[in-house]
Amino acid sequence: MNWLQRLPKTIRSASGTEWGLWRKLPWIAVAGTALPLLCLTVLHLMADAQSSEAHARWLQMANFMAGAIIVFHWTMVLTVAIGCIIVMVMKGPGYVADGYRVSHSDAPREQPESSVEAAYYRKHPSAPHSSEAFDPATNVKNT
Repeated sequence: MNWLQRLPKTIRSASGTEWGLWRKLPWIAVAGTALPLLCLTVLHLMADAQSSEAHARWLQMANFMAGAIIVFHWTMVLTVAIGCIIVMVMKGPGYVADGYRVSHSDAPREQPESSVEAAYYRKHPSAPHSSEAFDPATNVKNT
């Protein structure tokens, strides 16, 4: 079953900053991870082995902060990546994801749509759909 059927005579919109940003995201992720780790490495190299207990607590707090910054950065990179994908799909050619018609588009129907009528509309998606009578014996809409 083809869920996304391409609409005829649709064109793609011109790409914008989403493709440039998409290509830079791996480097942004690496840089955003390496920078806090580099700072943390420098802090640990500068620390003395016989430092005070308060300094050890401060260094542990720096570890937690670096981890939080890295996780926050990854979350933001993932959010921007999802946004880029959404924009790329929206700028692409038009697709039909759901071909079902709304039975109450202009006015509410007197009776619910029958299964025969629904099957007819699934086979003939371009057939006009209104609240007019449908003859199930002939599978034809009475106009």
